[in-house]
Amino acid sequence: MRDLGVGFGYLLKGQRWVARHGRSYGFGLLPGLITLVLYAAALVALALWGEDAVSWATPFADDWSSPWQGLFRGFLTAVLFALGLLLAVLTFTAVTLLVGQPFYESLSERADADASPDGTAPRSDLPLWRELWISARDSLRVLVRAGLWGVLLFALGFLPFVGQTVVPVIGFFVTGFFLTEELAAVALQRRGVDLRARLTLLRSRKTLAWGFGTPLGLAFLVPFVAVFLMPGAVAGATLLARDLLGEETAGDGADEPEEENAAP
Repeated sequence: MRDLGVGFGYLLKGQRWVARHGRSYGFGLLPGLITLVLYAAALVALALWGEDAVSWATPFADDWSSPWQGLFRGFLTAVLFALGLLLAVLTFTAVTLLVGQPFYESLSERADADASPDGTAPRSDLPLWRELWISARDSLRVLVRAGLWGVLLFALGFLPFVGQTVVPVIGFFVTGFFLTEELAAVALQRRGVDLRARLTLLRSRKTLAWGFGTPLGLAFLVPFVAVFLMPGAVAGATLLARDLLGEETAGDGADEPEEENAAP
């Protein structure tokens, strides 16, 4: 259970790192803001027209008497919005990382170099288009896995008592695991670690992934918080990736702010 605290510690260290590196933090906010606007528009549309979509999808309930029709469709509308919100939480990180690939890659390299005893960081020799393709492909694979978990947890949610207590807790831990994978992928992909190997590493230290990703997933439920935490989450996940690979780390990665004259 010690890894739970270690994982949470990396989340805090990442936030401290960006607090000391204001320029990296400022550039790291841009992708999150863009993604937030897109997701907010989608959720507003779902809230406004979700009931119409449910009515269209359930024509067999048109002749049901009151109050059963309203209760049935109201329940489905609430479930639809909840699934949309869950999907937004699960995919926000992947989409933001994809939109901000150059920004977060640069930020991760800086955090990596600060944490390295020799002041260097691994660099990818792949062209940008290739990195974007690998990130998009891997994110889709992770989303499919997360979606399967979502369907299973949704079905278990109908169980009396367990569905309203245990299942939501499991859901947050599942979300935390996949959030950690997405964020750590920035540093691990740069080292040539593929998706299968990343998942194997994280499964070997699930509590580390939960300690980092679960509180982050809970924080992401609060509007706008995800945007402001993303840069620090990338920096923290870089330190976590070094831990997973057994790499030596100098201090907690950047005790002193560096000079940042060049934009990422």
